[in-house]
Amino acid sequence: MLFDTLKTMLAAFGPTGQEGKVAEEVKALLQDKVDGMKMDVMGNLIVEKKGRENGKTIMFSAHMDHIGLVVTDIEETGYLRVTNVGGISLEMTKTRHVVFGNGVEGVVVCQPTKGETAGLQHLFVDIGAEDKADALSKVNLGDVCVYAPDCFRLGEHRVASPAMDDRCACALLAELLMQIENPVNTVVGVFSTQEEVGLRGANTAAYQVAPDLGVALDVTAWGDTPETKLPAVKLGAGAAIKFMDRSHIATPVVRDGLIAAAEKANVPYQREVLPFGGTDGAAIQHSRGGVPAGTLSIPCRYVHSACEVIDMRDMESALAILKEFVNAKF
Repeated sequence: MLFDTLKTMLAAFGPTGQEGKVAEEVKALLQDKVDGMKMDVMGNLIVEKKGRENGKTIMFSAHMDHIGLVVTDIEETGYLRVTNVGGISLEMTKTRHVVFGNGVEGVVVCQPTKGETAGLQHLFVDIGAEDKADALSKVNLGDVCVYAPDCFRLGEHRVASPAMDDRCACALLAELLMQIENPVNTVVGVFSTQEEVGLRGANTAAYQVAPDLGVALDVTAWGDTPETKLPAVKLGAGAAIKFMDRSHIATPVVRDGLIAAAEKANVPYQREVLPFGGTDGAAIQHSRGGVPAGTLSIPCRYVHSACEVIDMRDMESALAILKEFVNAKF
């Protein structure tokens, strides 16, 4: 069931700032399975499952948005000039298949640079248009394309797809909300927006929810492919409990609570120290007067590419940890 939920999340179109279709998929999954559901002005979907009277309120945040390319100009020849929305890598984007929200498909190409260092300004998208008028009949300035959906298995346990960052965590949070019954603590699941451009959705959501504790659910980098050794995280070795990244140092009560939950669930886990990057955990931690917060991560190879790879055993590990964590006493 977790894999089916993952496929549903991965298939939805949802670049940064246009996460509505992802939210609709989550709503459909969680209808009649939670105690409350609302959308806020930022487009965050905030879902609640009530706990016991003396329990805490724990906010879990998984971001719905996906990196993309926004149209900045259309040339007379019909090619689309674009720039990034989120962390786009030039090398990982060349000649990739992309799709717009209305279904128009294209190929991203980098023009010859004639001695100049190639950059995002040299990218264009070929949608097969004959000229500018033809292109404008299909797309317009401000439209955003993303790597086209392409979910496939790698061996027995691994899955590759665009948008794994962070739809795998959206699937994880949806499954948690569907599976838990009468938790000790009130669970507020935030399916957040605009994480890829500065944790924007989680920032406002955390202020609204005012939780006692917060946990971001996100991917992390990998250290188990040739010549890549840091972070010291491997696929298939369990979910990663973050100690720190560039955005925050995990609050000990949350970090240690996740470790205790993993040990109680008797599932593998890893300790994560990430020398770059950030998650919604920072937005939660910095909210109001400060909130104890941390991050539970899914190891992911080739992050921000069209073929991000995770291991379903790490997803199962994370789900078991979260089920214990929501029933812990703080």
